[in-house]
Amino acid sequence: MGKIIALANQKGGVGKTTTCINLASYVAVMGKKVLVLDLDPQGNATSGLGIDKTDDLKTIYDLISGDTTTDEVIQQTLVEGLDILPSTVDLAGAELDMVQMPQREKIIKGILDPLKSIYDFIFIDCPPSLGLITVNALTACDSVIIPMQCEYYPLMGITQLMNTIRLIKFQLNPKIDIEGVVMTMKDKRSNLTNQVSDEILKFFGKKVFFTYIPRNIRLAEAPSHGEPIVVYEPSSKGADAYLSLAEEFLDRNKVSYKTITKDTKIKLRRTEEDE
Repeated sequence: MGKIIALANQKGGVGKTTTCINLASYVAVMGKKVLVLDLDPQGNATSGLGIDKTDDLKTIYDLISGDTTTDEVIQQTLVEGLDILPSTVDLAGAELDMVQMPQREKIIKGILDPLKSIYDFIFIDCPPSLGLITVNALTACDSVIIPMQCEYYPLMGITQLMNTIRLIKFQLNPKIDIEGVVMTMKDKRSNLTNQVSDEILKFFGKKVFFTYIPRNIRLAEAPSHGEPIVVYEPSSKGADAYLSLAEEFLDRNKVSYKTITKDTKIKLRRTEEDE
């Protein structure tokens, strides 16, 4: 059975979506069958993985509404082995609809549970809030990865997220656990960054991934091209970091994987010659 991992942080701009799409991409490249669920109404994971948000695109909102099936919504991405359940701005109205539904906290769980037999890993990109959609993601998942920017304000908001996870564990999902904390946008030259990093390590201890994600212009550019960093610029420092994070993630889960390097030729579902 597959494992469901939610990437959550109610603070926006901490590298959550960047971590979701690039970690998922590398895990797929390393031989695993992977699904990304975009639960952010901004749909950045959807566009960041090259899905064109057209008017007739079926999304997770259609699944929540019961208007379609998962087979009709799941889209293949550029990366072999990586699929996505896309999202658009329509999802912004989903919370109002979900309030009236029975078992409203378990709607996403009902959608994802049948897919665990198909995928090795399902990564959920949560919205930057602690509303009903995020509660659904935390109820459905096996574990949580918390991307944290190494700055003061993201550190101050972590208590609220941890309280929410504890509440979910007590009331809705007793198996939920912290998979790990990823320090993002880290600038080792900054004294503040180093101080915040020390505080994160004190708070989370061994839950913190050894791999951190540096500030990197290629990582910032890649989403505008609709490509994960493994496709856009696999020789960049950002790509090196996410490759290392994927290896560490799979090692923690005691899963064997195909070893790759930044020089490995990535197998894509479509090429320029095909288009």
